[in-house]
Amino acid sequence: MSLARLPLRYLPFADAASEGLPIGQLLRLSLFQVSVGMASVLLLGTLNRVMIVELGLGAMLVAAMIALPVLVAPFRAFLGHRSDTHRSAIGWKRVPYLWFGTLWQMAGLALMPFALLVLGGDTVHDVPFAGEVLAGAAFIMTGFGLHMTQTAGLALACDRADEDTRPRVVALLYVMFLLGMGISALVMGWLLADFTPLALIRVVQGAALATVALNLIALWKQERVRPQNRTERAEPRPAFGEAWRDFASGGDAGRLLAVVFAGTLAFNMQDVLLEPYGGEILGLSVGHTTWLSAMWAGGALVGFAFAARWLTSGLDPFRMAARGILFGVCAFSAVIFAPPMQAPALFYAGAIGIGLGGGLFSVATLTAAMTLPARGVAGRGLALGAWGAAQATAAGLAIGLGGAVKDGVGALAASGALGATLDTPAIGYTTVYHIEIALLFGTLAVLGPLVRLSFVHPIETREDGKIGLADFPT
Repeated sequence: MSLARLPLRYLPFADAASEGLPIGQLLRLSLFQVSVGMASVLLLGTLNRVMIVELGLGAMLVAAMIALPVLVAPFRAFLGHRSDTHRSAIGWKRVPYLWFGTLWQMAGLALMPFALLVLGGDTVHDVPFAGEVLAGAAFIMTGFGLHMTQTAGLALACDRADEDTRPRVVALLYVMFLLGMGISALVMGWLLADFTPLALIRVVQGAALATVALNLIALWKQERVRPQNRTERAEPRPAFGEAWRDFASGGDAGRLLAVVFAGTLAFNMQDVLLEPYGGEILGLSVGHTTWLSAMWAGGALVGFAFAARWLTSGLDPFRMAARGILFGVCAFSAVIFAPPMQAPALFYAGAIGIGLGGGLFSVATLTAAMTLPARGVAGRGLALGAWGAAQATAAGLAIGLGGAVKDGVGALAASGALGATLDTPAIGYTTVYHIEIALLFGTLAVLGPLVRLSFVHPIETREDGKIGLADFPT
């Protein structure tokens, strides 16, 4: 039976195709999300475990390195605006940013393994701070390229899709990102099952080559040539200063951004610690801990499905965010209890729960942010840009704070300042997880007034029951 003869309900996202973006070109374009997911697994999963456990680096230094590409994310709004208003002789707007983002991402990954080996002391040199400088440059280059590629790619997909199919197009791209994370985590976990420095070089540089190949296939003939004359290219670009002042002075924006910041801080402090925790405390191999990224992505996909069903049934997004927070509390509790119970399965279940809770929380707050223009705030794009900036800044700070707390508490315990009972290898990790649980309860407290306000000013939902993912910044 050919695919064309199958009913649409048996082909996921088949209804995302349109005359301007056929299904074949849509699936090809979505490959850039696979490369972004692959880089995310390396940055937030595999490499932080390798640096802490195999290379013996301090969690504070590793957290600082991992936080560098995340802190670049607030520039996504600027990059998106530049691609919106970019003018060239042939009329391309998105492809140049997608291509140069690919080059930055590839260059960072190509440099990454050698920089990490220098940082870990595997090479002899007389240059002070050579490892720190090289590793920092590699992480920044990879992160900058990742954010540029994803921003331009999503914008290009939205340009080509029509109004009816745009939400489903961006939903497909979101799912492809999670699938890219999951598949890459499984493959890299298998390749690094027996860790050696040479294996690390092969895997990371192989990911760099795969990034170029996937993104070249994705962008090929995706944007039409529309020649522009010199007068059109010389026109001034619009500014956002006045719109930002209007946004900052209206509606529920301040409290919603506070919820986004606190909740993201709570969910992301474990990003740099979860895989090292599994390796150091539970004794799991590099391959087994790399699977955690696949489990997190699977949990996020389940959260996405729950969000689609609950929002379609009319559930208030703020209540859905509260459900995500409660899932997170249960997940972090499972992670804490896994080592005393010697239960790796409970640890994996906790990783899935973190992805589920974080996914629900992100979709819920994004949905709420999309309604801000209708509730007294000017500029939907600006509102979502502010959401992305709050989330990215909180994620970067969370990663840095997680490593600092782990190292600080571990050093205090080793010195005997906390007593013999707390002098265990796990105390630094579990302290971070307890702080995250406390932050989640604090986020619930900040969220409460928004839930009450939603009864007075209900959030409008789409008449067709679709989740409005077209405006999502990630």
